Amino acid sequence: MKKLNRRNFIGATAMLSVGTVAASAMPTTTATTMKKNYPIVHHVFFWMKNPDSKTDRDQLIAGLKTLSKIKEIKGLHVGVVADTEKRDVVDQSWGVSELMFFDDLVGQKSYQDHPIHQEFIKNCSHLWDKVVVYDIVEA
Repeated sequence: MKKLNRRNFIGATAMLSVGTVAASAMPTTTATTMKKNYPIVHHVFFWMKNPDSKTDRDQLIAGLKTLSKIKEIKGLHVGVVADTEKRDVVDQSWGVSELMFFDDLVGQKSYQDHPIHQEFIKNCSHLWDKVVVYDIVEA
């Protein structure tokens, strides 16, 4: 183990303090809070027809963001594949993802039938080749 001199000890202590303050200032989003507030999670992965087209990707992302106008959606996150370490267990074959949170199954069903969602499908379905949906409830 590396021996700390006074200067390194003070620096390390200061960094630890900053990290602790930053962590305590962050909003609480624990698994318990998510289960209590949003028990239904809807996660969708899109494989693009033209995976090298930034224009197509941006159009799909813009379309997905219009879904936030649906009141039953309590949280929406739209993302793309992260450039993380390549490992056998990490699937990086998809292009765009949406993650939504709902209060209940009724809200999730209302979203499915909502005119804004139907319009999104009509306007954007030509952009994807494959879609996989994972609907999740807390175990």
